[in-house]
Parts: sequence; C-alpha cells; structure tokens
Amino acid sequence: MKLLHTADWHLGKRLEHFSRLEEQQAVLEEVIDIAEREQVDAVLIAGDMFDHANPSIEAIELFYRSLKRLADGGRRAVVGIAGNHDSPDRIEAPDPLARACGILLLGYPQSRLQPFELETGLKVLRTDAGFVELGLPGQEVPLRLILTPYSNEVRMKKYLGSNEQQAESLRQLLQAHWQRLANTYCDPAGVNVLMTHLFVVKKGQDTSGLEDEEERSVLTLGGAQEIYTENFPPKLHYAALGHLHSFIEVQTQPYPIIYSSSPLCYSVKDRAKQKYVVLVEAEADQPASYRQIPLKSGKPALQQRFEHIDEALQWLQAH
Repeated sequence: MKLLHTADWHLGKRLEHFSRLEEQQAVLEEVIDIAEREQVDAVLIAGDMFDHANPSIEAIELFYRSLKRLADGGRRAVVGIAGNHDSPDRIEAPDPLARACGILLLGYPQSRLQPFELETGLKVLRTDAGFVELGLPGQEVPLRLILTPYSNEVRMKKYLGSNEQQAESLRQLLQAHWQRLANTYCDPAGVNVLMTHLFVVKKGQDTSGLEDEEERSVLTLGGAQEIYTENFPPKLHYAALGHLHSFIEVQTQPYPIIYSSSPLCYSVKDRAKQKYVVLVEAEADQPASYRQIPLKSGKPALQQRFEHIDEALQWLQAH
C-alpha cells in the first residue's frame, strides 16, 4: 500500500504583498504528478489546507480542483484534516459531494465520517469519532486512520470528554483516546496510521528553532500543549503530522512519526529549506518504509544585508 503524506498547503497565503497562488497551483500540479507517477493508493493532507478561515474564491477553487484530480474519480482516497489556520466548518462543508469523489474531510476531533461505497471499490468499512477504516481499490488489507484535526486545548478536552473537575492534561486525554481507537480497530491485519495537526516532539527535546514565530504564536494563544511521541499508541505503521513547515523525522522507531513539510517556503526564515512530500510504503504486520520526494516548484525567498543604499538598490534590481 502506497500513501502520499503532505501538509500545510496554506492556500491563499501571501508573502507581504506578493500573491503565491500561481506558485501554489504549480506545486500542487507537482504533487498530483507524483501521486500519478508513484500510483499511490491514498493521499493524506495533515492540516492547514488554507491560510485563513475565510479564504479567497481563488484559493477555494484551487483547493477543490486539486482534491478532485488527486482522487482520480474515486480510484484513490484523499483524506484531509483541519489545521489551526482552517475553519473546521468550511473543511467539512462539502462532505456529501466530496464523498462521491472519494474525498474525506474532517474538521473536528470528534467528527465521524459517513459510510459510502464507490463503483471503483473505495469504501468506508468502519467509522468512529476521529477514526475511519477504508477499503482501497486493488488492496486486500484495509487502511485504518486515526484522525485528530487541530483544536485548542479547552475545546479538545471538551471533545475528548473532560470537564473542569478533571485534572488530566491534554497529553493524557489524547493518549487515552488514541489508545482506545488503536485497541479497538488497529490489529495487525491492516495498515494503521495516525494523522494529526499538533506540535509533536520527543519528551525533553529542545524545541527552540523548530517553529517559525507565526505558527508558535497561533498555538500558544490557542493554549495548545506540546504532545510527546510517548503519547502515541504502539500499534501503528506511521504517523503523518502537520503544522511544522520543515521535513522533520520526530521519531523513526518503533514506527516513523514525520512532518512532511509545507510544499512552499512561506517565510524568510524558512528560505534555505528543501520542501518535500513523503511517500510511505506499508503492508500489514510489517514496519513501514518512507522516502522524501523533493518538490521543485516555487520561488525562493531571499534575504540580504547591506551597508549602503546603492548596493541594496543594485541587488534589488538584479532580483
């Protein structure tokens, strides 16, 4: 089974007053070409599909057009979750039409996807709050997905059944939620994946420099806690993360926990980093393997310091 992991498209995002829509269209064409070339069975989009809760018409059109092409008439599953920049309601709004194309979109951690079956053989076998099991065309074993879109800590605790009298941390609640789903559905007879849009690190890891200031401020203001790799259930093949814009191998054993990176450079601080999608190959009861596929579209962000105005003007004209 081949899965393509991508995240943080941020459609509609600008760099200062420069539109990035043309670059976003080009890089999504590249992602679609990779999905076709590698003949992937499912595409996983780990949040922040838009840059704003109320995106432009152009960004919305690009989003739906790209998802439809990725789904390839229902021959490939496309599964996306909301990130901290997305409106959960907007992400879930096209559900009836999206399902008809093989596209599954989850806005809230407690949302439950509706069963369906397409003529291609793509079908939902089982669902639960934050979980779906898929039968994929041409695959004998199912794909199990534990799905946790972003929500701030107060709302996440409410969704997970906590109340003001309970002292459990968000980490404890997520761990219990994920473990329950894994124990119930994730046996060795399928491919088991967790996808979430949260700030995930190893316990005790130095997190300085991992996030750009914009992403850190959003999560800090929202009251989101760092989640540790030790909170993830053991019965998985792969964990697809979104939120950080660099490719990061948070953990590789006993299974990969990976940030795929954003498809484009979205800040000057991020200017020197190569962007990727991640191709995951998995089979039942075997460790998953993965490799980065570099993305070549998009303009580089440049930054230069000058001591004299004439030098600055000359450099700007050259670029």
